[in-house]
Amino acid sequence: MRKHFRSFLTLSLLSLLILALAACSSRPKGEALLFVAAPMSGFQANGGQTVVGGVRLKAEQANRAGGVAGYQVKVVALDDESDPDVAVALTDEVQAALNRGDNVLGFIGHYNSGETLAAMETYSHLPLVVITSNASNVALTEKGYTRFFRIVANDRVQADADAAFLVDNLGARRAAVLYNDTAYGRGLHDEMNRALTGLGAEIVLARGVTEGQNRFLDEVEAIRAAQPDAIFYAGYEIEAPYLRADLAEAGVTIPMLASDGAFLAATIDEAAGLAEGMYISAFGPSPAAAADPAWIEAYQAVEYRNPDTYSINGYAAAEVLLAGVEKANSLDADRIAEAIRGLSLDTLIGQVRYDAVGDRIDAPIYIYQVQDNAFAQVWP
Repeated sequence: MRKHFRSFLTLSLLSLLILALAACSSRPKGEALLFVAAPMSGFQANGGQTVVGGVRLKAEQANRAGGVAGYQVKVVALDDESDPDVAVALTDEVQAALNRGDNVLGFIGHYNSGETLAAMETYSHLPLVVITSNASNVALTEKGYTRFFRIVANDRVQADADAAFLVDNLGARRAAVLYNDTAYGRGLHDEMNRALTGLGAEIVLARGVTEGQNRFLDEVEAIRAAQPDAIFYAGYEIEAPYLRADLAEAGVTIPMLASDGAFLAATIDEAAGLAEGMYISAFGPSPAAAADPAWIEAYQAVEYRNPDTYSINGYAAAEVLLAGVEKANSLDADRIAEAIRGLSLDTLIGQVRYDAVGDRIDAPIYIYQVQDNAFAQVWP
């Protein structure tokens, strides 16, 4: 009898110990930081803020569902001002958090390729997973980084699709390629030159412009003289609408295709009513097409504004990062990176799967046209 009582007592104590350990493992572990860097002020503030808004929405939803791997997500937004030097300076804040032993989930950023290239010189040496929401420069995934991913296609993929659209769909044989003087613009110009000439088109004008330029009178005359049958612009929404307006006012009516950097409402709003018919390349669908009304209402509740085209970039980047943390059940950067490489995740920006270097597998490209003052998808 005593022997049975001892056995019962031992089993009871073991059960209590297991329950206690389970309770400890499910107990909230506190906050974990999710850094996101984008232009929050200056001429690209609208685009950057839409990315941060998407990240905030995903974090808020994760927290309401109980957190990620036991942690509540705290979003720390950093303003890189669209400046590579500022982006590099911001690495100190992330580095300080890691040095203090803060719980860090990872880093989403930067918005532009130039800032991402500059900051990765530091982040690549830190125990940190980085997912860029928008940076598409091909070189980023050719540098051997083991914890770097992008949520969008790279510019080689974009150039192949855009060149095919110009040649096959619009019948372009003589193209003018203009690009802004940034790592993004220069890189995309090089890729478009490769892709267009590979399809038998001739580049009759290749010309760089200043980032943020808002008058293009000289460029318009150069385009007239070159006599292209299509124009490709590699740049941002801070330049594309003004180029379009100057072309239209000068009576230049040949098709114009702008790159993903111009896929924001400002391209329509700032073109003085002259954006109609213009084509825009994009890495993803517009929120209106990809998200349901409940998602849009949730975004408005968190951000107090409507989502713009890059809101789903930030949201999807956060979704991928948090899914990697959950799958790894750890804040160890190498384990998170390995988990992300094994993901197959359906997001608002499409199915996300990664190759060994951090590029998306089968990343889609969309072509929109401005119709009735709105973006209408016309390809594929």
